[in-house]
Parts: sequence; structure tokens; C-alpha cells
Amino acid sequence: MSGVDVDCRKERLARFSGLGAGVLFLLVLALPTPEGLTPEGHRLGAVTLLMAGLWLSQAIPIAATALLPLALYPLLAIQSADEVSGSYLDSNVFLFLGGFVLAAAIEKWNLHRRLALHIVAIVGCSSKRIVLGFMIATAFLSMWISNTASTMLMLPISLALLAALADVTRDESASSSDGESPAIQGLGVALLLGIAYASSLGGLSTTVGTPTNVQFLSIWNDPVPAVDGKSLVEAYGTISMGSWMAAFVPLGLVMLVAAWLVLTWGVPHLPGAERLGRSFFRDRLRSLGKPSRSERVVLFLFAATAALWMTRAPLKFGDVTLFAGWGKPLTNWLVTHIGASEGFAKKLPIHDSTIAMLTAILLFAIPGDPDPDGRPRRLMDWETAHHRLPWGILLLIGGGLAMAGAFQSTGLSKWVGQSLFTQAEGLPLVVLVAGVCLLMTFLTEFTTNVATVSTLVPIMIQGAIFLGVDPRLIAIPATVSASCAFMLPIATPPNAIVFGSGKITMPQMMRAGLWLNLIGVGLTTLATFALLKPLLGL
Repeated sequence: MSGVDVDCRKERLARFSGLGAGVLFLLVLALPTPEGLTPEGHRLGAVTLLMAGLWLSQAIPIAATALLPLALYPLLAIQSADEVSGSYLDSNVFLFLGGFVLAAAIEKWNLHRRLALHIVAIVGCSSKRIVLGFMIATAFLSMWISNTASTMLMLPISLALLAALADVTRDESASSSDGESPAIQGLGVALLLGIAYASSLGGLSTTVGTPTNVQFLSIWNDPVPAVDGKSLVEAYGTISMGSWMAAFVPLGLVMLVAAWLVLTWGVPHLPGAERLGRSFFRDRLRSLGKPSRSERVVLFLFAATAALWMTRAPLKFGDVTLFAGWGKPLTNWLVTHIGASEGFAKKLPIHDSTIAMLTAILLFAIPGDPDPDGRPRRLMDWETAHHRLPWGILLLIGGGLAMAGAFQSTGLSKWVGQSLFTQAEGLPLVVLVAGVCLLMTFLTEFTTNVATVSTLVPIMIQGAIFLGVDPRLIAIPATVSASCAFMLPIATPPNAIVFGSGKITMPQMMRAGLWLNLIGVGLTTLATFALLKPLLGL
């Protein structure tokens, strides 16, 4: 069957699935409103099923589906146009936008290549060390920039390395039918899957590393009353970058080692790799030349942004404050010295998006090195940003925020959460957390992880409140588990990117991913009780 025939069959299947989602939407609308649910919540449930079906089938582009709340919420009297459109301009959208501008600047000046090659050169060049080196480099980048961008930045370097290794080892081992030795093929699978998995694991370690974490924070920081007339932040407290990293950087590191062991188990020895490794990375670094002024400035801004993100809010471990953070003292200074109101201070005005936007503006303002023709350039220009920024992902985040806000305002999340969690009464908390992690991990294999978090986390928050459990113990591991889907290409953008290289088969990804999915459920549950719980003082 030709590629055109396959594409046509996929298109027909997508259209049929989209039609089915539309029929389900109309059917749910026609049903009577369930007892205890508001009419607005009933209509919201129908729209949510429609969006979930379109996201799963991709009958229309994912970003286009994310725009449905702007049209359907006002028409179905779920939310006003002003209310729903405000979700698309949430501060977390601008946090992600600023991170993408920083990522584009890092790529523009080739800083990503220098950072990655330095890390890999330190690690070494045997098959297992190559995989480990690339995984460490990718995970580190993904902690601060999009996991999609991290994968796209590392993929060309890995493919170049595989091509060079194939040339060196071609005469030293038996070749397969496509001209690559079994050793190169095995290394290629482990290396590319390692990059994809490391992107997801690095991303879950920080609040800005993946859209799912950003989405969760936007849900948690929503000022809409959620319990006893208070918002979630007022009732349970804030969640800072420092606290998140203290809990989940260790999880990311352990998962990274587990992924490396699973991927490199049985990878054949690579003849000639040690000989190549003595010079390959040094040559590539030498070919980049000395760091330019622009690289040094971007590196400084990158480090400063990461430091400000990590230290904005207090970092506590139980009752012990490790450092106080600079956000609240700065807010108090604004109140004292420039006349900011007490109401301003209570709204936690200094946000991670403030830092991201400041960095983005500086990148557009600071002069960079001139181009080869001597014309002046800035560290970032709008043409580069316009072409490289993932506008679709920003719309997807906005649509998820709109959905999450409507779930709260209509009472749908509370109703569904109570209905589902009624069945969980009496279960040990550790079993409940493990079950939530298992559900989110395998559900994300077939759905968009941001959409999954947007839809289910508000439900889990209300369900936890119904059970008398601090919702952070349920919602945070659920969010992290949405980044731990490793089996299918559609599960995460990094999985799809490396699968598109043509060097990985579906069975290879599924075999490695199944083990890591199960390992992730266990380790996330362990991190929740061993690290997150004492960090939040629960």
C-alpha cells in the first residue's frame, strides 16, 4: 500500500472519529441533566466530550479544537465571551511564551550545541555512555525550555553522531540490509528513545519544563473559590518552583537512570567507538570556535532566569525554611516605598511569568553580534521569534485553562469528583495515589497530556476535598504522571519527534515504554510520600 493510500485511510478514520464525537456531543446535550449537576455543568460536559474526541482523533488540528470554548461556551451559556477569552491571556501562557523566546535565543546562537557537546564530551563515548550523555544533556535543557524544543534541538546532533559512527564501524562489523550494523541500529534505538524520554523527565522536574506543569499551576492558582469560599491557594497554600524541584528533581534523576538501564540493556558493543570518542566531540566543539559575545550574554540570561525562578518563593522542608525567597520582600518593598496597595500585595503580584517576560524583553533589546555582512542584530528578533514560537501549543494551553475554569465555575468538577471519589472512600491513601498515577499514565498514551490534566485534575482536586485529603497529594502526582507516558508516539511530542526519524519501530517503543510506565507509577507514588508530603508540611 502506498503512502498516499495510508494517508487517505488515516484521513477517513479521523473524519469518522470526529463525526462520532459530534454525535456524542449532541446526544449528551439531549439527555436530561443528572441529579445534583447544574444545567451549565451538563452542557460543559457535552462540550468536554466533544473536545476530547476531537483531540483524540485529531479530526481537526489540536490547536483549532482548543479554540472551541471561545465559540461554544458563550453560545451554550456556560461562560461569557469576556470570561472565557481571559483564560487565553493567563499569566501562565506568558510564562510559557517567555520560555519559548529564551529557547529560540539559545538555538539562534548555537548555545544548545555547545552545552550538549560539553556534557557528552565529559561523559564518554562507549555505547552506554553516549546514551547517558545525551540523556543528561537533554534532561538539563528540558528543565528550563520546552521538552518539544529540547528534543528538536538534540535530534540533529544525535543523527549526526550516528552517521559518523556508522562510517567508522562499517568495516568492523556485519552490515544489515540497509547498510547499518546491528550495533548502530541498537544504539540508534536507545539513543533516540533516550532523548525523547529524557525530555519528558527533565520537563517534569520543574514547573516550567512542560506544559502540563504550567497547566496544573494555572488551575491551582485560579482565584475562583473552590472550597468554603476560598481559592485553593488561600485554603492550602502556594506551590513554588523551589518546592516542586526539591520533590521532583530526585524523581527525574532516578527515572533517568531507570530509563537508561532499560534502554541500554542488551545494546551490543560498538566497534571503534572508543577510538572515535577521543576526538569526535572535541572536534565538534572546536568547530564551533570560541563562545561569541552573544552566546555568553544568552548563557548569563539563561542562568539568571533559572536562578530567579528557583528563588522567587520560599523553599521549605516541613517546618524548616531553607531560604525565604525574594518575591515577598520585593512585594513588601513596593508597598512601603512606592505606595502599592495592600490588596496588590495579597494577590501575589510577582509571578514566574514576570521573570520570563523581563528576560524576553531583554533578549529583544540587547544588541548581539553583527551578521557576516556587518549588519547589526539583536539577541532575538521578532522574525525569528514569530517563526519558531509554537503558537499552537499556546492556544492549547489557553483552551485547557478555559476548560479548567469552566469546570470550577459550573460545579462540574465538584460533581464528577464526588461521584468518582465516593467509590474510593476507605481506600488507603497510598493505594489512591498509586491508582491515580496509573490512570493518568496510561490515559495519556492516547490523549494530549495537557488536555488530560486540564480535564481530570480539577476533578481530582474536588474529589480529594470531598474525601478530606489535601488535594495536592492527589493532583500533583497526577500531573507528573501525565509526563510519564513512554509507550506510543502520540503520547507526547518528544515521542512523536523521535519516532518520525524512521529509526524506531512501534514494538520497540512499546516494549521499553511499558516497563518505564510501570516504574514511573511506583516511583512517583514513592516521591509523593517521601519528598512532596514533608516538603509541603502535610
